[in-house]
Parts: sequence; C-alpha cells; structure tokens
Amino acid sequence: MTDALPQSPSEAFELLLSGNQRFVAGTPDHPNQDAARRAETAPSQAPFAVLFGCSDSRLAAEIIFDRGLGDLFVVRTAGHVAGPEVLGSIEYSVTVLNTPLVIVLGHDSCGAVAATRAALADGGTPGGFVRDVVERVTPSVLSARAAGLTGDDDIIAEHIRQTVDLLMDRSRVLAERVAAGQTAVVGLSYRLADGSARLVSSRGLPGAEGEKG
Repeated sequence: MTDALPQSPSEAFELLLSGNQRFVAGTPDHPNQDAARRAETAPSQAPFAVLFGCSDSRLAAEIIFDRGLGDLFVVRTAGHVAGPEVLGSIEYSVTVLNTPLVIVLGHDSCGAVAATRAALADGGTPGGFVRDVVERVTPSVLSARAAGLTGDDDIIAEHIRQTVDLLMDRSRVLAERVAAGQTAVVGLSYRLADGSARLVSSRGLPGAEGEKG
C-alpha cells in the first residue's frame, strides 16, 4: 500500500524517521517495492525526500530508511562533499519535483573524514581525485579542531553541520524555499552498528533540535 504523499517538511521527516525506526527494530515493511509500485512510478516520480549522503556501501538509503521505488531522490558522494553537480541535482528535486525535505546523511567511521584527519596530521595528501575529496572535507575538520572537538562522533557531526550550511549558502534556490517553508534541510548522523539516524542540524524544520536560522 502506498503512503499518502507528505505535504510538508515535517510530515516528510516523520515518514523518513518511522522507516529508520523499523529498520533499527528489525521489522521493515519494505513499502513501495512491488510490481504495482514499479508500474505506478514508471510515468513520473514524486519523491518526498532528497537523500544526500556519503557513498559508503553501508548507507543504502532505501534500506536504512525502509522505503521503496519513487520515495527518495538519492545523491551520494564520498564524505558527502558537495560540488556543482550535487547542488544542481538537489535543486532539480526541490524545484522540479517539489520535494519538501533534503537530508544530509553522514556516519561514524567515515573514511573520507579519517583520510582528511590523517592528511592534516602528517602533512601528506592523497593522489588523484581523492585529494579533492580531502580538500573539501578539510574545512569541517579544521572547524571541529578550532571548537576543541576531537572525538570521531563530534567531528562527523561538525562535518554534517558544515555541509548543511554549505547547501544553504551556495544554493539561493534552496535557501528561498526553506525561508518560504516549502522545504527543510536536515542533517542526520547514522550509526553503523545499530542502524539509527540521529538529528544533528536543521534548517526549516519547526521545533527540531539543532534548528538554526
């Protein structure tokens, strides 16, 4: 059975979290994953959330949030680093598809963050385009260091917050839709061991812990 399409950022967030709670409990519903849903979504799509997350193989969005076809517009890069292609993809979903929620999903034991911390510690930099990933994560690690944050969870949370801020600062379209109450941008930190996603940062989600601006 198809869920009613969320009409607000808050409704979309509640629907997403309820799926994660089922995943954590080991009681997934596997909604919208059958032949009927495939046929329903073939002509068009109306995802209720953009999931911009790390490319880590353990962060399969539809699995950890117990969703199906047509539910999530997924954009993933190593360390959830955001360039023009990412911004354009997110803007497409919120403007053309009218998606009411953007999630930035980070996680503990992130390899991109670990590589950045190592590069800052020993002064070396990776070769190839991995260097670009490290350079984009570096401001987050330096910001955490300036705030006296040294633990893995704290640094990951800071990187998620920095990414939420970057999306809002770089994308005028996204900022305007958040200001109008049409979309919210929310940062979540995923724990690999238990599968839970906790709130780290929020823009435009009424009453959410971590709300800013």
